[in-house]
Amino acid sequence: MKIVYASKTGNVRRFIEKLNVESIQLHTKLKMHEEFILITYTTGFGQVPEEVEQFLQFNYHRMVGVVASGNRNWGSNFGRSADIIAAQYGVPVLHKFELSGTTKDLKVFKERVLLVEAY
Repeated sequence: MKIVYASKTGNVRRFIEKLNVESIQLHTKLKMHEEFILITYTTGFGQVPEEVEQFLQFNYHRMVGVVASGNRNWGSNFGRSADIIAAQYGVPVLHKFELSGTTKDLKVFKERVLLVEAY
């Protein structure tokens, strides 16, 4: 399964590096020709990053799940970008992790990717 990610401060990139999977860093002109899982950060007060919104305008139909990083200090806005994307595009939120994630987050993510691939 392809992983497409957006990272602003490096937390998502570090999470991806720990996964040791094939991944593509998102940019607005990227065109996906196969299914992918999106991993993004949350910006502002629980918003989807602009670059992610632009990317999804042309690629949402291949997205099979979304994951978001965030900071629990933001309370109900923690990882909220995943909730917004899931609601807008009808895909499941596979996971939310804080900062660059923990060993447990990596395990949960890998298990959920396997479930998506089996579906």
